[in-house]
Amino acid sequence: MHQLTRLTHRIPAVGRLGRMLWRRSLLLRVIASTVALGLVVVLVVGQLLLKRISDDLVDSARTRATNDAKLQTLQLVDTFRHRGFASADPDFTTWLPQQLSLLYGDQDNPLRYVALLKEQGTPAGSVTDQGKGLAVGSIPAELRNQLVAEQDKSTDLGRLYSVPFAVPLQDSHGVYHGQRAIAVGTLLDFGTLGAGRAENGNGIYELYLVYPLDREVQILANIQQSFLYGAAALLVLIGLVAWVLTRQVVAPVRQAVRTAEQLAAGHLDRRMPVRGEDDLARLGRAFNEMAASLERQISQLEELSRVQRRFVSDVSHELRTPLTTIRMAGEVMYEARQDFEPSVSRSAELLQTQLDRFESLLSDLLEVSRFDAGAAQLEVEAADVREVVHRVVEGLRPLADRRGGVVVLEPSRPAVAEIDSRRVERIVRNLVANAIEHGEGRPVQVVVAMDDDAVAVGVRDHGVGLRPGELRMVFNRFWRADPARARTTGGTGLGLAIALEDAHLHGGWLQVWGRPGEGAHFRLTVPRRAGVVLTGSPIDLIPRDAAGPPAPSGPATGAADPAAIDPEPALSLRVPDVAAGPAAP
Repeated sequence: MHQLTRLTHRIPAVGRLGRMLWRRSLLLRVIASTVALGLVVVLVVGQLLLKRISDDLVDSARTRATNDAKLQTLQLVDTFRHRGFASADPDFTTWLPQQLSLLYGDQDNPLRYVALLKEQGTPAGSVTDQGKGLAVGSIPAELRNQLVAEQDKSTDLGRLYSVPFAVPLQDSHGVYHGQRAIAVGTLLDFGTLGAGRAENGNGIYELYLVYPLDREVQILANIQQSFLYGAAALLVLIGLVAWVLTRQVVAPVRQAVRTAEQLAAGHLDRRMPVRGEDDLARLGRAFNEMAASLERQISQLEELSRVQRRFVSDVSHELRTPLTTIRMAGEVMYEARQDFEPSVSRSAELLQTQLDRFESLLSDLLEVSRFDAGAAQLEVEAADVREVVHRVVEGLRPLADRRGGVVVLEPSRPAVAEIDSRRVERIVRNLVANAIEHGEGRPVQVVVAMDDDAVAVGVRDHGVGLRPGELRMVFNRFWRADPARARTTGGTGLGLAIALEDAHLHGGWLQVWGRPGEGAHFRLTVPRRAGVVLTGSPIDLIPRDAAGPPAPSGPATGAADPAAIDPEPALSLRVPDVAAGPAAP
């Protein structure tokens, strides 16, 4: 019982494995389909052939049986006439059963089975119904009716009728068994065959000679057995042929898949082996030419990107020295601005402001160049994310006061995680500063939450919001939501791009939701332990105060959104109306 239970539990797993193999293996599908079609063809053709062979065997047996029955009947009639029985001759009652026994033959090996019946509707004669090895009552009534209805009663030998049917025949032990046989019947008028119908009271009898089809049945059974063996062998050969032919096509396709996967993994020098001049060889050469072209173009792009990154890095470093000199001179002018004329004093203030912005831009460019070069590293330590967020909120209160808004940090319990505090603080500062800038003086809500695996920070503003097309570009470098906005105001345009890279360094997510007129909601999620793969977030991405259907809650927030899209592993955009960020499983 225990083994049966285990087997029952394994059936769904086997079914899933079979479906997976069926979906993934072209070779399996082609072989299975070819064998299935071959089986259908073999069954249809086999049934037709078997029926034709069976009909031919029965027709041949019927012809032999009819000829033999005609011969035996003629001999019986000739013997009767030679004996010349008189009216109601008592020897007739002895002679006729003897003739039936001669027709029957050896008891252990009968030549044929015999039945003699009085014709239906005639008075009983001197010989009653009897049969040798054959149950008299087993003769089909339809055959008897046909024989009597169509027989031309004359002094000549009657017509012979034959029909195949299943009839109980007696074996050597006296037991009747249903067997296939050919029955041949005729009418014999012993009254007219003798001294005249008026003087002979023997009357009309129905004579049936039954020939078993044992030989034909055995032949047909042997043919069926041979057909089954041949069909099985043919299906195996069909499967082998399909395997060989399909493999010739599938093998190059699989090689192309492996080569494409290696190219996608960055091994741009991989190529398909090409042999021959057929279509598959042409496909392989075309694939290799495409791979070579891609390698050249990617190498050129990499070289161009490398030059650009080197240029940005070099320029950023080289600008630090003149920037320091200009900074020192600008500070001197800024400190002495009270002694200058109003226009010169205002110029000193503008110079100081732009120097601050220039220095911030230069720092961001250096940070971006480190990300591009893969040189950025985390300095992980256990820290309370709530305290990091609190420092950011307190530091940005002057900005909120100037913008006429307020930053609300909702109370939460301690949220300790293994993070790089400097980078997390930079992410949160960017998010809160952007919320203040675009919040149009309305309150900005900051939430910190934690579960067993992750810590999340949500920053919600109620400003202009984001349109659907803007969500795909919000983390792009130097992108601005309002193109008409002057470059002299706001940040450098690199803050969110750097924040996204910082989140990726932690193995976390930086996601955004937004609707025009309803504001935006940014959510940062990082694992509590470094190296852990995130599966959810303790904060809903879609705010509960958003118009429309309520957002689902729990770790998998947004995953069930039917409008979610996932353009890349690091960043996905969710749009119940509009939402963006990596998929939260």
